[in-house]
Amino acid sequence: MKEAQLYTRLENRQVHCQLCAHNCKIPEGKFGFCRVRQNISGTLYTHNYGKLVAANIDPVEKKPLYHFLPGSSTFSIASSGCNFRCGFCQNWEISQFNLDNPHLGENFSAGQVITLAQESGCRSIAYTYTEPTIYFEFALETAKLARAAGLRNIFVTNGYLTRQAISLLCPYMDAANIDLKFFKENSYLKICSAKLSPVLDSIQSLHAAGVWIEITTLIIPGENDNPEELAAMAKFIAAIDKDIPWHISRFHPDYNFKDYAPTSELTLKLAYNAGVEQGLRYVYAGNFTAWGQDTLCGKCHKLLIKRDGFNVLESHLSQNRCVFCQAVLPGVFGQGCMHAKD
Repeated sequence: MKEAQLYTRLENRQVHCQLCAHNCKIPEGKFGFCRVRQNISGTLYTHNYGKLVAANIDPVEKKPLYHFLPGSSTFSIASSGCNFRCGFCQNWEISQFNLDNPHLGENFSAGQVITLAQESGCRSIAYTYTEPTIYFEFALETAKLARAAGLRNIFVTNGYLTRQAISLLCPYMDAANIDLKFFKENSYLKICSAKLSPVLDSIQSLHAAGVWIEITTLIIPGENDNPEELAAMAKFIAAIDKDIPWHISRFHPDYNFKDYAPTSELTLKLAYNAGVEQGLRYVYAGNFTAWGQDTLCGKCHKLLIKRDGFNVLESHLSQNRCVFCQAVLPGVFGQGCMHAKD
């Protein structure tokens, strides 16, 4: 265990956790909603510090990030737990773990993670698979070392962070993929045991802080696939920045949503068109390979990046520019970590 960050002590040995938007007030001996942060005698401790359940080499496109060092590898790590209860979770075995199971992962130091990433030729560290917010202390320590070592940092998150957490992370965070699961408060509450507004705040805050962001929405039949909700999502993103890539991802039945049908191609196309109609310049289809994966130039509309799944087959970029018309492609490309904008 390690003492947690971002909490205050209250009367009667209670603590107020200020890491995520649940803002748990935790009595002595009890856990927060995430089930990994515990109040022990008036001090908040994290149980999953440095305990990794995953440490893998992934293509950065798997996060998914399509405008951040495309074609590169990222060293992906995760600890057990989550601060959401999504019934459709694809990684539920490690995110919705049982507290009665004492095995929370293998012990790693932040330095070991950096060494493994460097030895594997990765250009970045991705905090992913579960919810990196709930292993905040280890993620932040690792991110600081990664930045010093010349590696980039990627947060793959549900966006349920407080502004205090974002302010501590932002100096070391280069990119984030944020899930925008629904655009209705009652859907977040019913399916994720969370709220919509903190997610929207995080998207805006991370973008304003200069973190390169891309957004993913898993299209779930009967839950968030109606045209009005899809258009509202796309409109919200476009109002922040029309250059933010939106990944609309195909749903496959899993966990507690096994009775649902997979997303049809027609519904996926409906979501794709909603993004385009609201002015988003870069909309991509995920968990689907027939179309919607390639990046086109926003000016001359020629093919800039051709993909097959998570693999980059062709790239027609010179650093961050289209080789045909020299227009800037928004994102992070080449050796620099600069956000390219027109």
